[in-house]
Amino acid sequence: MTDTAAEAQPRVGPASRVALHELSMRRDRDEWIVGRMATRTFVALPSAGARAVRLLGEGLSVARTQERLRADTGEEFDIADFVADLAALGFVARIDDRPLPDPTPPRASLPWLRPRHVRFTLHPVFPVAVAVLLAVAVVILLLRPGLLPGYRALLWSPHGSVVLLSGAAAGWTLLLAHELAHLVTARAAGVPGRMRLGTRLQFLVMQTDISGIELAPRRHRLTAYLSGIALNLSVASALVLVLAVTDPASTVHRLSAAALLLALMPLPFQLMVFTRTDVYFVLQDLTGCRDLYGDGLAYARYRYRRALRALRPGARTAAGEGDPGARLPRHERRAVRVYSVVLVVGTAACLAFMAAVTLPLDIALLARAVRGLAPGNTPAGYADSAAVLVTLGGVNVLWLVTKWRDHRSRRRAEEVARPGT
Repeated sequence: MTDTAAEAQPRVGPASRVALHELSMRRDRDEWIVGRMATRTFVALPSAGARAVRLLGEGLSVARTQERLRADTGEEFDIADFVADLAALGFVARIDDRPLPDPTPPRASLPWLRPRHVRFTLHPVFPVAVAVLLAVAVVILLLRPGLLPGYRALLWSPHGSVVLLSGAAAGWTLLLAHELAHLVTARAAGVPGRMRLGTRLQFLVMQTDISGIELAPRRHRLTAYLSGIALNLSVASALVLVLAVTDPASTVHRLSAAALLLALMPLPFQLMVFTRTDVYFVLQDLTGCRDLYGDGLAYARYRYRRALRALRPGARTAAGEGDPGARLPRHERRAVRVYSVVLVVGTAACLAFMAAVTLPLDIALLARAVRGLAPGNTPAGYADSAAVLVTLGGVNVLWLVTKWRDHRSRRRAEEVARPGT
Protein backbone atom coordinates (compact mmCIF):
# COMPACT_ATOMS: atom_id res chain seq x y z
CA MET A 1 0.00 0.00 0.00
CA THR A 2 1.35 3.44 -0.85
CA ASP A 3 1.74 6.20 1.75
CA THR A 4 -0.86 8.26 -0.11
CA ALA A 5 -3.39 5.46 0.07
CA ALA A 6 -2.67 4.98 3.77
CA GLU A 7 -3.23 8.67 4.44
CA ALA A 8 -6.43 8.68 2.41
CA GLN A 9 -8.02 5.99 4.57
CA PRO A 10 -9.51 7.51 7.74
CA ARG A 11 -8.60 6.12 11.13
CA VAL A 12 -10.96 3.49 12.52
CA GLY A 13 -11.68 4.02 16.20
CA PRO A 14 -14.09 2.45 18.73
CA ALA A 15 -16.77 5.07 17.96
CA SER A 16 -16.41 4.78 14.18
CA ARG A 17 -19.38 3.79 12.08
CA VAL A 18 -19.07 2.48 8.55
CA ALA A 19 -21.36 2.52 5.54
CA LEU A 20 -20.99 -0.60 3.41
CA HIS A 21 -21.56 -0.94 -0.30
CA GLU A 22 -24.32 -3.31 -1.40
CA LEU A 23 -23.08 -6.77 -0.44
CA SER A 24 -24.49 -10.24 -1.01
CA MET A 25 -24.06 -13.23 1.29
CA ARG A 26 -24.54 -16.96 0.95
CA ARG A 27 -23.94 -19.71 3.49
CA ASP A 28 -21.55 -22.42 2.31
CA ARG A 29 -20.97 -25.31 4.73
CA ASP A 30 -19.39 -23.76 7.85
CA GLU A 31 -18.58 -20.43 6.18
CA TRP A 32 -20.27 -17.53 4.44
CA ILE A 33 -19.44 -16.20 0.98
CA VAL A 34 -19.61 -12.41 1.13
CA GLY A 35 -19.12 -10.34 -1.98
CA ARG A 36 -19.77 -7.20 -3.92
CA MET A 37 -21.22 -7.99 -7.32
CA ALA A 38 -20.30 -4.62 -8.84
CA THR A 39 -16.56 -5.21 -8.42
CA ARG A 40 -16.73 -9.03 -8.46
CA THR A 41 -14.81 -9.22 -5.19
CA PHE A 42 -15.64 -12.09 -2.87
CA VAL A 43 -14.32 -13.54 0.37
CA ALA A 44 -15.13 -16.55 2.57
CA LEU A 45 -15.79 -15.59 6.19
CA PRO A 46 -16.56 -17.60 9.32
CA SER A 47 -19.97 -17.14 10.91
CA ALA A 48 -18.59 -14.51 13.29
CA GLY A 49 -17.23 -12.50 10.36
CA ALA A 50 -20.57 -12.63 8.55
CA ARG A 51 -22.29 -11.56 11.76
CA ALA A 52 -19.88 -8.62 12.07
CA VAL A 53 -20.68 -7.54 8.50
CA ARG A 54 -24.40 -7.56 9.31
CA LEU A 55 -23.96 -5.59 12.53
CA LEU A 56 -21.76 -2.97 10.85
CA GLY A 57 -24.27 -2.75 8.02
CA GLU A 58 -27.01 -2.03 10.55
CA GLY A 59 -25.09 1.07 11.66
CA LEU A 60 -23.53 -0.19 14.88
CA SER A 61 -20.23 1.36 15.89
CA VAL A 62 -16.98 -0.60 15.98
CA ALA A 63 -17.10 -0.85 19.78
CA ARG A 64 -20.78 -1.86 19.86
CA THR A 65 -20.20 -4.52 17.17
CA GLN A 66 -17.31 -5.90 19.19
CA GLU A 67 -19.46 -6.05 22.32
CA ARG A 68 -22.30 -7.85 20.52
CA LEU A 69 -19.92 -10.45 19.08
CA ARG A 70 -18.35 -10.99 22.50
CA ALA A 71 -21.79 -11.54 23.98
CA ASP A 72 -22.83 -13.92 21.17
CA THR A 73 -19.65 -16.01 20.93
CA GLY A 74 -17.69 -15.42 24.12
CA GLU A 75 -14.65 -14.50 22.02
CA GLU A 76 -12.80 -11.25 21.50
CA PHE A 77 -12.54 -9.78 17.96
CA ASP A 78 -10.56 -6.82 16.63
CA ILE A 79 -13.31 -5.13 14.64
CA ALA A 80 -11.16 -2.12 13.77
CA ASP A 81 -8.74 -4.38 11.86
CA PHE A 82 -11.70 -6.22 10.36
CA VAL A 83 -13.08 -2.92 9.02
CA ALA A 84 -9.66 -2.15 7.51
CA ASP A 85 -9.71 -5.52 5.77
CA LEU A 86 -13.21 -4.85 4.41
CA ALA A 87 -12.06 -1.46 3.16
CA ALA A 88 -9.11 -3.08 1.36
CA LEU A 89 -11.59 -5.36 -0.41
CA GLY A 90 -13.61 -2.33 -1.55
CA PHE A 91 -16.62 -3.25 0.62
CA VAL A 92 -16.66 -0.01 2.63
CA ALA A 93 -18.19 3.12 1.12
CA ARG A 94 -17.65 5.48 4.05
CA ILE A 95 -16.00 5.55 7.47
CA ASP A 96 -17.79 8.08 9.66
CA ASP A 97 -18.23 11.10 7.37
CA ARG A 98 -15.32 10.37 5.06
CA PRO A 99 -15.98 8.48 1.81
CA LEU A 100 -13.42 5.93 0.65
CA PRO A 101 -12.09 5.73 -2.92
CA ASP A 102 -14.20 3.32 -4.93
CA PRO A 103 -12.32 1.10 -7.41
CA THR A 104 -13.57 1.21 -10.97
CA PRO A 105 -15.65 -1.91 -11.56
CA PRO A 106 -14.56 -4.17 -14.43
CA ARG A 107 -16.55 -3.71 -17.61
CA ALA A 108 -19.20 -6.30 -18.32
CA SER A 109 -19.70 -7.80 -21.76
CA LEU A 110 -23.06 -6.98 -23.38
CA PRO A 111 -24.05 -4.55 -20.57
CA TRP A 112 -27.43 -3.96 -22.24
CA LEU A 113 -28.41 -7.59 -21.54
CA ARG A 114 -30.51 -7.57 -18.35
CA PRO A 115 -31.31 -10.56 -16.11
CA ARG A 116 -35.01 -10.27 -16.96
CA HIS A 117 -34.20 -10.73 -20.66
CA VAL A 118 -32.63 -14.16 -20.14
CA ARG A 119 -34.20 -15.42 -16.93
CA PHE A 120 -35.83 -18.24 -18.89
CA THR A 121 -32.42 -19.93 -19.38
CA LEU A 122 -32.43 -20.98 -15.71
CA HIS A 123 -35.80 -22.72 -16.02
CA PRO A 124 -35.58 -26.44 -15.07
CA VAL A 125 -37.10 -27.41 -18.43
CA PHE A 126 -33.90 -26.42 -20.27
CA PRO A 127 -31.61 -29.24 -19.03
CA VAL A 128 -34.48 -31.68 -19.63
CA ALA A 129 -34.82 -30.48 -23.24
CA VAL A 130 -31.06 -30.83 -23.79
CA ALA A 131 -31.12 -34.35 -22.34
CA VAL A 132 -34.04 -35.37 -24.58
CA LEU A 133 -32.37 -33.95 -27.72
CA LEU A 134 -29.12 -35.71 -26.83
CA ALA A 135 -30.93 -38.99 -26.17
CA VAL A 136 -32.66 -38.82 -29.56
CA ALA A 137 -29.32 -38.20 -31.30
CA VAL A 138 -27.67 -41.11 -29.47
CA VAL A 139 -30.51 -43.46 -30.47
CA ILE A 140 -30.18 -42.38 -34.11
CA LEU A 141 -26.44 -43.04 -34.07
CA LEU A 142 -26.95 -46.44 -32.45
CA LEU A 143 -29.43 -47.37 -35.18
CA ARG A 144 -27.37 -45.80 -37.97
CA PRO A 145 -23.72 -45.76 -36.83
CA GLY A 146 -22.60 -44.85 -40.34
CA LEU A 147 -23.90 -41.33 -39.78
CA LEU A 148 -21.08 -40.58 -37.35
CA PRO A 149 -18.46 -38.85 -39.52
CA GLY A 150 -14.73 -39.54 -39.49
CA TYR A 151 -11.96 -36.98 -39.62
CA ARG A 152 -12.13 -36.91 -43.44
CA ALA A 153 -15.48 -35.12 -43.13
CA LEU A 154 -13.49 -32.01 -42.24
CA LEU A 155 -11.89 -32.16 -45.71
CA TRP A 156 -15.18 -31.32 -47.38
CA SER A 157 -13.51 -29.16 -50.07
CA PRO A 158 -10.56 -30.05 -52.35
CA HIS A 159 -9.02 -26.65 -51.59
CA GLY A 160 -7.00 -26.65 -48.38
CA SER A 161 -7.34 -22.91 -47.89
CA VAL A 162 -11.14 -23.16 -48.03
CA VAL A 163 -11.13 -26.00 -45.50
CA LEU A 164 -8.76 -24.13 -43.19
CA LEU A 165 -10.55 -20.77 -43.32
CA SER A 166 -14.06 -22.21 -43.07
CA GLY A 167 -13.01 -24.50 -40.23
CA ALA A 168 -11.45 -21.60 -38.34
CA ALA A 169 -14.57 -19.45 -38.88
CA ALA A 170 -16.95 -22.22 -37.79
CA GLY A 171 -14.75 -23.19 -34.83
CA TRP A 172 -14.50 -19.64 -33.48
CA THR A 173 -18.24 -19.13 -34.03
CA LEU A 174 -18.99 -22.21 -31.94
CA LEU A 175 -16.46 -21.06 -29.34
CA LEU A 176 -18.15 -17.67 -29.12
CA ALA A 177 -21.55 -19.34 -28.78
CA HIS A 178 -20.13 -21.60 -26.04
CA GLU A 179 -18.92 -18.59 -24.03
CA LEU A 180 -22.15 -16.68 -24.69
CA ALA A 181 -24.02 -19.57 -23.08
CA HIS A 182 -21.95 -19.03 -19.90
CA LEU A 183 -22.50 -15.27 -20.05
CA VAL A 184 -26.26 -15.52 -20.63
CA THR A 185 -26.95 -18.05 -17.86
CA ALA A 186 -24.78 -16.09 -15.42
CA ARG A 187 -26.51 -12.84 -16.39
CA ALA A 188 -29.85 -14.55 -15.70
CA ALA A 189 -28.60 -15.10 -12.14
CA GLY A 190 -27.65 -11.40 -11.85
CA VAL A 191 -23.91 -11.83 -12.50
CA PRO A 192 -22.38 -9.24 -14.90
CA GLY A 193 -19.79 -11.50 -16.57
CA ARG A 194 -17.05 -10.57 -19.01
CA MET A 195 -15.77 -12.41 -22.09
CA ARG A 196 -12.15 -12.14 -23.18
CA LEU A 197 -9.33 -14.07 -24.80
CA GLY A 198 -7.04 -16.07 -22.54
CA THR A 199 -4.46 -18.85 -22.55
CA ARG A 200 -4.46 -22.28 -20.97
CA LEU A 201 -0.97 -23.75 -21.29
CA GLN A 202 -0.37 -23.82 -25.07
CA PHE A 203 -4.02 -23.22 -25.92
CA LEU A 204 -5.60 -19.93 -26.98
CA VAL A 205 -9.08 -19.87 -25.49
CA MET A 206 -12.06 -17.64 -25.08
CA GLN A 207 -13.03 -17.40 -21.41
CA THR A 208 -15.87 -15.80 -19.50
CA ASP A 209 -15.39 -14.39 -16.01
CA ILE A 210 -18.57 -15.24 -14.08
CA SER A 211 -16.98 -15.15 -10.63
CA GLY A 212 -20.09 -13.59 -9.09
CA ILE A 213 -21.93 -16.87 -9.61
CA GLU A 214 -20.48 -18.03 -6.25
CA LEU A 215 -23.33 -16.15 -4.57
CA ALA A 216 -26.05 -17.95 -6.57
CA PRO A 217 -27.80 -21.19 -5.53
CA ARG A 218 -26.00 -24.39 -6.49
CA ARG A 219 -28.43 -25.25 -9.31
CA HIS A 220 -27.78 -21.89 -10.93
CA ARG A 221 -24.02 -22.25 -10.44
CA LEU A 222 -23.92 -25.68 -12.07
CA THR A 223 -26.17 -24.48 -14.89
CA ALA A 224 -23.79 -21.61 -15.63
CA TYR A 225 -20.73 -23.87 -15.50
CA LEU A 226 -22.24 -26.55 -17.76
CA SER A 227 -24.17 -24.30 -20.17
CA GLY A 228 -21.31 -24.17 -22.69
CA ILE A 229 -21.02 -27.97 -22.85
CA ALA A 230 -24.82 -28.19 -23.10
CA LEU A 231 -24.77 -25.83 -26.08
CA ASN A 232 -22.11 -27.91 -27.90
CA LEU A 233 -24.08 -31.09 -27.26
CA SER A 234 -27.30 -29.46 -28.41
CA VAL A 235 -25.71 -28.24 -31.66
CA ALA A 236 -24.15 -31.66 -32.26
CA SER A 237 -27.46 -33.42 -31.59
CA ALA A 238 -29.33 -31.12 -33.97
CA LEU A 239 -26.71 -31.79 -36.67
CA VAL A 240 -27.18 -35.55 -36.20
CA LEU A 241 -30.87 -35.01 -37.00
CA VAL A 242 -29.87 -33.07 -40.14
CA LEU A 243 -27.55 -35.90 -41.21
CA ALA A 244 -30.37 -38.40 -40.73
CA VAL A 245 -32.70 -36.63 -43.16
CA THR A 246 -30.29 -35.39 -45.86
CA ASP A 247 -28.68 -37.08 -48.84
CA PRO A 248 -25.08 -38.14 -48.02
CA ALA A 249 -23.97 -36.75 -51.40
CA SER A 250 -25.46 -33.31 -50.80
CA THR A 251 -23.47 -30.24 -49.78
CA VAL A 252 -25.74 -29.74 -46.75
CA HIS A 253 -24.89 -33.24 -45.52
CA ARG A 254 -21.14 -32.76 -45.98
CA LEU A 255 -21.14 -29.36 -44.28
CA SER A 256 -23.26 -30.71 -41.42
CA ALA A 257 -20.85 -33.61 -40.92
CA ALA A 258 -17.91 -31.21 -40.71
CA ALA A 259 -19.83 -28.92 -38.33
CA LEU A 260 -20.74 -31.93 -36.15
CA LEU A 261 -17.06 -32.77 -35.68
CA LEU A 262 -16.24 -29.13 -34.91
CA ALA A 263 -19.00 -29.07 -32.26
CA LEU A 264 -17.71 -32.25 -30.62
CA MET A 265 -13.96 -31.55 -30.82
CA PRO A 266 -13.85 -29.08 -27.86
CA LEU A 267 -15.58 -31.52 -25.49
CA PRO A 268 -12.53 -33.74 -24.72
CA PHE A 269 -10.67 -30.55 -23.82
CA GLN A 270 -13.24 -29.95 -21.07
CA LEU A 271 -11.97 -33.10 -19.33
CA MET A 272 -8.53 -31.48 -18.98
CA VAL A 273 -9.42 -30.15 -15.53
CA PHE A 274 -5.79 -29.20 -14.86
CA THR A 275 -6.37 -26.23 -17.23
CA ARG A 276 -9.42 -24.97 -15.28
CA THR A 277 -12.07 -25.95 -17.81
CA ASP A 278 -15.84 -25.95 -17.27
CA VAL A 279 -15.67 -29.42 -15.70
CA TYR A 280 -12.97 -28.11 -13.32
CA PHE A 281 -15.38 -25.52 -11.90
CA VAL A 282 -18.03 -28.21 -11.45
CA LEU A 283 -15.53 -30.35 -9.52
CA GLN A 284 -14.45 -27.36 -7.45
CA ASP A 285 -18.05 -26.63 -6.54
CA LEU A 286 -18.99 -30.24 -5.75
CA THR A 287 -15.89 -30.77 -3.58
CA GLY A 288 -16.50 -27.52 -1.70
CA CYS A 289 -13.01 -26.20 -2.43
CA ARG A 290 -12.37 -22.46 -2.52
CA ASP A 291 -9.43 -22.55 -4.94
CA LEU A 292 -8.79 -26.09 -6.11
CA TYR A 293 -6.21 -25.06 -8.72
CA GLY A 294 -4.29 -22.63 -6.49
CA ASP A 295 -4.24 -24.98 -3.51
CA GLY A 296 -3.36 -27.96 -5.72
CA LEU A 297 -0.47 -26.05 -7.27
CA ALA A 298 0.80 -24.97 -3.83
CA TYR A 299 0.65 -28.57 -2.57
CA ALA A 300 2.45 -29.89 -5.68
CA ARG A 301 5.23 -27.33 -5.15
CA TYR A 302 5.46 -28.33 -1.49
CA ARG A 303 5.84 -32.02 -2.43
CA TYR A 304 8.43 -31.10 -5.05
CA ARG A 305 10.51 -29.17 -2.50
CA ARG A 306 10.27 -32.10 -0.07
CA ALA A 307 11.47 -34.48 -2.80
CA LEU A 308 14.45 -32.22 -3.50
CA ARG A 309 15.35 -32.09 0.20
CA ALA A 310 15.16 -35.90 0.37
CA LEU A 311 17.83 -36.02 -2.33
CA ARG A 312 19.93 -33.52 -0.35
CA PRO A 313 19.82 -34.68 3.28
CA GLY A 314 21.87 -31.73 4.51
CA ALA A 315 19.50 -29.10 3.09
CA ARG A 316 17.63 -26.98 5.62
CA THR A 317 13.91 -26.41 5.60
CA ALA A 318 13.11 -22.78 4.92
CA ALA A 319 10.68 -20.91 7.14
CA GLY A 320 7.07 -21.19 6.09
CA GLU A 321 7.63 -24.37 4.04
CA GLY A 322 5.07 -26.45 5.88
CA ASP A 323 2.25 -28.37 4.21
CA PRO A 324 -0.03 -25.67 2.71
CA GLY A 325 -2.93 -28.10 2.86
CA ALA A 326 -2.78 -28.34 6.64
CA ARG A 327 -4.81 -25.14 7.02
CA LEU A 328 -7.62 -26.51 4.82
CA PRO A 329 -10.70 -28.38 6.10
CA ARG A 330 -10.41 -32.15 5.83
CA HIS A 331 -12.75 -32.50 2.84
CA GLU A 332 -10.77 -29.87 0.92
CA ARG A 333 -7.44 -31.39 1.88
CA ARG A 334 -8.32 -34.76 0.32
CA ALA A 335 -9.62 -33.18 -2.89
CA VAL A 336 -6.57 -30.91 -3.22
CA ARG A 337 -4.11 -33.78 -2.84
CA VAL A 338 -5.84 -35.88 -5.50
CA TYR A 339 -6.13 -32.87 -7.80
CA SER A 340 -2.44 -32.01 -7.39
CA VAL A 341 -1.55 -35.38 -8.97
CA VAL A 342 -3.93 -34.72 -11.88
CA LEU A 343 -2.48 -31.22 -12.22
CA VAL A 344 1.14 -32.37 -12.43
CA VAL A 345 0.56 -35.39 -14.67
CA GLY A 346 -1.86 -33.59 -16.98
CA THR A 347 0.31 -30.49 -17.35
CA ALA A 348 3.43 -32.57 -18.04
CA ALA A 349 1.61 -34.69 -20.66
CA CYS A 350 0.13 -31.61 -22.32
CA LEU A 351 3.45 -29.80 -22.57
CA ALA A 352 5.18 -32.96 -23.79
CA PHE A 353 2.59 -33.34 -26.55
CA MET A 354 3.16 -29.73 -27.54
CA ALA A 355 6.93 -30.23 -27.74
CA ALA A 356 6.71 -33.54 -29.60
CA VAL A 357 3.77 -32.93 -31.96
CA THR A 358 2.10 -29.51 -32.01
CA LEU A 359 5.17 -27.30 -32.20
CA PRO A 360 6.99 -29.33 -34.90
CA LEU A 361 3.78 -29.52 -36.92
CA ASP A 362 3.19 -25.77 -36.72
CA ILE A 363 6.78 -25.07 -37.72
CA ALA A 364 6.54 -27.50 -40.66
CA LEU A 365 3.26 -25.98 -41.89
CA LEU A 366 4.56 -22.43 -41.59
CA ALA A 367 7.83 -23.33 -43.35
CA ARG A 368 5.90 -25.00 -46.18
CA ALA A 369 3.66 -21.94 -46.48
CA VAL A 370 6.68 -19.63 -46.71
CA ARG A 371 8.22 -21.83 -49.43
CA GLY A 372 4.87 -21.76 -51.23
CA LEU A 373 5.17 -17.99 -51.64
CA ALA A 374 8.35 -18.38 -53.69
CA PRO A 375 8.22 -17.55 -57.43
CA GLY A 376 6.91 -20.25 -59.73
CA ASN A 377 3.90 -21.39 -57.70
CA THR A 378 0.35 -21.45 -59.06
CA PRO A 379 -2.30 -18.90 -58.00
CA ALA A 380 -4.06 -21.63 -56.02
CA GLY A 381 -0.76 -22.49 -54.33
CA TYR A 382 -0.15 -18.85 -53.41
CA ALA A 383 -3.68 -18.65 -51.97
CA ASP A 384 -3.17 -21.81 -49.89
CA SER A 385 0.17 -20.59 -48.54
CA ALA A 386 -1.24 -17.16 -47.68
CA ALA A 387 -4.23 -18.75 -45.92
CA VAL A 388 -1.96 -20.95 -43.79
CA LEU A 389 0.25 -18.00 -42.84
CA VAL A 390 -2.71 -15.77 -41.96
CA THR A 391 -4.66 -18.42 -40.04
CA LEU A 392 -1.97 -20.44 -38.28
CA GLY A 393 0.49 -17.55 -37.90
CA GLY A 394 -2.28 -15.25 -36.67
CA VAL A 395 -3.39 -17.72 -33.99
CA ASN A 396 0.18 -18.10 -32.69
CA VAL A 397 0.77 -14.34 -32.65
CA LEU A 398 -2.54 -13.84 -30.86
CA TRP A 399 -1.52 -16.46 -28.27
CA LEU A 400 1.75 -14.62 -27.61
CA VAL A 401 0.03 -11.23 -27.31
CA THR A 402 -2.64 -12.63 -24.96
CA LYS A 403 -0.04 -14.41 -22.82
CA TRP A 404 2.00 -11.21 -22.51
CA ARG A 405 -1.11 -9.17 -21.63
CA ASP A 406 -2.10 -11.61 -18.89
CA HIS A 407 1.46 -11.64 -17.55
CA ARG A 408 1.52 -7.84 -17.34
CA SER A 409 -1.88 -7.79 -15.63
CA ARG A 410 -0.66 -10.23 -12.98
CA ARG A 411 2.51 -8.20 -12.43
CA ARG A 412 0.50 -5.00 -11.95
CA ALA A 413 -1.84 -6.75 -9.51
CA GLU A 414 1.12 -8.08 -7.51
CA GLU A 415 2.73 -4.61 -7.39
CA VAL A 416 -0.49 -3.05 -6.11
CA ALA A 417 -0.90 -5.74 -3.46
CA ARG A 418 2.75 -5.67 -2.34
CA PRO A 419 3.18 -3.60 0.86
CA GLY A 420 5.55 -0.66 0.72
CA THR A 421 5.30 -0.13 -3.04
